[in-house]
Amino acid sequence: MNVSRRGLLQAAGSVAAGLVIPFYAAPARIARAAAASGPPPVNAFLRIATDDTVSIVLSHVEMGQSIWTGMSMLVAEELDCDWSKVRPEHSGVAPVYNHTRFGFQITGGSSSTNSEFERYRTVGATAKDMLVRAAAARWKVSPARCTVSKGVISHGAKTLTFGQVAEDAMKLKPPASVRLKAPEDWKLLGTIVKRLDTPEKITGKAVFGMDISFPGLRTAVVARPPAFGAKLVRYDAAAALAIPGVEKVVPTDHGVAVVAKHFWAAKLGRDALSLTWSKPEGGGITDATLLADFAARARKPGAVALDTGKVEAAMGAAAARYDVQYDVPYLAHAPMEPLNCTIKIEGNRCDVWSGTQGLTLDRMSVARVLGIPPENVEIHVPFLGGAFGRRGTQTSDFVTEAALVAKAAGVPVKVVWTREDDIRGGYYRPAFLHRVQVGVDKSGMPIAWDHVLVGQSILSQTPLFEKLVKNGVDESSVEGVQDSPYLEAVPAKRVSLHSPKLAVPISWFRAVGHTHTAFAMESMLDELAHAAGKDPLAYRLALLEKKPRHATALKLAAEKGGWGTPLPPGRAHGMAVHEAFGSIVAQLVEVSVERRTIHVHRVTCAVDCGTAVNPLALEAQIQGSVAYALSSILYGKLTFVDGQVQESNFHDYKTLRMFEMPQVAVHVISSGAPMGGIGEPACAPLAPAVANAVFVLTKQRLRTLPLRIA
Repeated sequence: MNVSRRGLLQAAGSVAAGLVIPFYAAPARIARAAAASGPPPVNAFLRIATDDTVSIVLSHVEMGQSIWTGMSMLVAEELDCDWSKVRPEHSGVAPVYNHTRFGFQITGGSSSTNSEFERYRTVGATAKDMLVRAAAARWKVSPARCTVSKGVISHGAKTLTFGQVAEDAMKLKPPASVRLKAPEDWKLLGTIVKRLDTPEKITGKAVFGMDISFPGLRTAVVARPPAFGAKLVRYDAAAALAIPGVEKVVPTDHGVAVVAKHFWAAKLGRDALSLTWSKPEGGGITDATLLADFAARARKPGAVALDTGKVEAAMGAAAARYDVQYDVPYLAHAPMEPLNCTIKIEGNRCDVWSGTQGLTLDRMSVARVLGIPPENVEIHVPFLGGAFGRRGTQTSDFVTEAALVAKAAGVPVKVVWTREDDIRGGYYRPAFLHRVQVGVDKSGMPIAWDHVLVGQSILSQTPLFEKLVKNGVDESSVEGVQDSPYLEAVPAKRVSLHSPKLAVPISWFRAVGHTHTAFAMESMLDELAHAAGKDPLAYRLALLEKKPRHATALKLAAEKGGWGTPLPPGRAHGMAVHEAFGSIVAQLVEVSVERRTIHVHRVTCAVDCGTAVNPLALEAQIQGSVAYALSSILYGKLTFVDGQVQESNFHDYKTLRMFEMPQVAVHVISSGAPMGGIGEPACAPLAPAVANAVFVLTKQRLRTLPLRIA
């Protein structure tokens, strides 16, 4: 008998009844507004069962960033439970789970842990208070005379476990307020804790979207336009329907779906379709003409994001001027698990199984397609096999498409994207061009900075456009330039933006705008330092005199990485520091070049994210960021010809291989600053650090990604 790894999946046991703690900690403004209308809505739940298990329901999704562990640690720290009894799980979708910053349920922006830091600790403290009061009532003593350790409440020789008093505690009124532990009293937070999701993943028990299966489920594969801007003219399904296993062929808003008993039949059926597509209006995007258009736009200022001092006058008085262009291509997210979504419609209700970042938007999209109330759409969230922004698009594209297919087919359907579909399916990191003009004084320090960016606006393709785009400036396009710590030291500066409207769908990408702004800023700083004949570290520190956190991170990376010490022949150092999502990451890289091939041997990172909840998870996120960023730095590029992407799979859209992975050393700075994110910031400074090291070795300034040596 053949048994797959997934076939060994064990059924989850039921959870006994017990204490259910609703918790919510709204921002002060919202809390004050809600006070007059009663208690705030339930935002998440903690369940303590009679068997002592502690189930923590998380409104954010686990996609590899370790929030199953990190957010559970927040509750467990204040609860003082037995960590071995903790059982995290994904929530469903409901308004009560809305992200307090964004106003809807979403996982993104490196915001999961820092946005929940207070309220998840609060629920742990609230539950502990109620459990202690329940135990004290049994013993007829004051709660103040009880102690708690590892899920056991004690009073002298008497003990009760959380599970033994959970039902009594459920009947008590939650306290009006609780006092959270001071950092010096933490026992769990700040310590190294192994991931809770690892055992399930290494044994094959973890369920991902691709694993969803039930009787009657069919698989669909969709033929989509071969070029962005192309439209379906006609199709003939006869050959597809002749494939064994193919049951239906149905049109969607943007293509044709083949529904079959299994994936391979659906794939062969799609290949057999006879399709006629129109050509994109204007012929479609082609790389060479796109770059030329961007360069022409950059010759003039765009919508103004920052304008301080008299730039033209300062530029005219400069001892020397530099005019440099940097550009980056479109990038596909390429998560290891390709996109998929399962839809089951029963009357006016619908169940969705999807590895998604944006539950609220997906629910609204499915409800709109089916013409049913949003509350009739239930979304079940499995583990996500990587996302990087692709599973949280502003249009809920792959979920909306699955709803359309299921509605047209009249059967439960899992829509599966092949790797080729994923690479060519749009919603990319937009291509960008930077024109940077800098005027320096006699010592080589910048006194005028004129920075023009050209690239599509992500927010312009979202419902948030009117609210968040001010005066034509999408802040996600200029982040990392507009707020650069270096520019604060420059007397006259201007940052402006052109946001051309193009047919290529774009969306958030890991580190978003910082993926290109850090490359331009830190490469330019390095160019200026070398032109002035100054040490790149000293040059940066002079500009960061009033930015102690940036300076501290940069000096630590330089010290730990051996800046200024001799390296083996043929190797060189490059550096960069950048702030993103509230965290500062400095990197020193050790690089060699052999036969025009760049090798990154070592990356030393200094990280200031305020507070590190789990240093082990932080280190893993930095390592993952380095691997993900190096894929783009060394290989990542989508090539467009007449609106069509030429790359299709990992053979021509390459990612970093294991043997290419450098050693990564991570040094955490506990600054006590407000907590920043950690899933994305380390992606940003790596490209300029590598390019700066390559310059030392080859004297070539590489201003285009991916890096290519002439």
